[in-house]
Amino acid sequence: MARVTHALPSVAVIGCGYWGKNLVRNFGELSALALICESSEQGRQRAVELARGCEVVAELDAVWNSAVAGVVIATPAETHFEVAKSALEAGKHVFVEKPLALSYERGLELVKLAERRGLILMVGHVLEYHPAISRLVGLARSGELGKLCYIYSNRLSLGKIRREENILWSFAPHDLAIILRLTGAMPLQVVACGGSYLQANIPDVTITNLLFDNGIRAHVHVSWLHPFKEQRFVVIGSEKMASFDDIAKKLVLYDQHVDIRNGEPVPVKGDGREIEFPADEPLKLECEAFLKAIETLETPLTDGISALRVLRVLQAAQRSLMTNGNQVGLPEERAA
Repeated sequence: MARVTHALPSVAVIGCGYWGKNLVRNFGELSALALICESSEQGRQRAVELARGCEVVAELDAVWNSAVAGVVIATPAETHFEVAKSALEAGKHVFVEKPLALSYERGLELVKLAERRGLILMVGHVLEYHPAISRLVGLARSGELGKLCYIYSNRLSLGKIRREENILWSFAPHDLAIILRLTGAMPLQVVACGGSYLQANIPDVTITNLLFDNGIRAHVHVSWLHPFKEQRFVVIGSEKMASFDDIAKKLVLYDQHVDIRNGEPVPVKGDGREIEFPADEPLKLECEAFLKAIETLETPLTDGISALRVLRVLQAAQRSLMTNGNQVGLPEERAA
């Protein structure tokens, strides 16, 4: 994405905690940060240190009554709906961290409200802005991998352990967003299982399996109770295979597939070739995308509609999780 050199729209960041501080830093570096809202004294002190000279307030009304064009929401997940709704009602363009809401129905309400008001609604699926993921999606869509067969992702670590949402809603939205982007479709069936080992009724580990009507299968393994950190995304095609390791910062294309010879499957092995990609920080690219969307009113990559699709899969996975791994079918996608 080309860097914008003229004056950018001003934004307010709501929440300067674990993730919000990164948004404060990026919008500050882009000279677009006008206001920070943080309810805690500790958070306000952090905001003052991060963005010297920027106004810091404690009450949301100060944001709604300000002249900022956009609002960036980095509050706990259970508050996303109410805060985003208030921002849209105040006439502000909205960038809300994932998930958009904690139910499809509430997410749909936000999408419809933004459409009625003619406002941008963007969701923080930051990995969709990762240059390596952009290259991976390009490889899949160009036919370089052949017919997509199977996708899997592992997002594993020890902590950060949340109490307001489970691991499925905390970690899996990133991988589900990429899978839906790669396949260009919604799954027919979702199956999820997992376990709650640290807190009652808050799963720490889940595995979600997706089946698509074109035969593609995908699984997403997420955990915050794991001895080492792993963030790996693998795509298996009929002609080639690709793997992105976000810890090692490597995207590798493998010239490998399986042939059928005389009725027998025969692995055809080839070398892996590292694919170069720009070193741009994904979060900065995401922040730039929000500012560009405000300026142009063009739909951003991770708009409300794409977030609704992720919510539908999350909600189905949650239902399966609560019924000990029962299959949950997704009907045809409803129009927003």
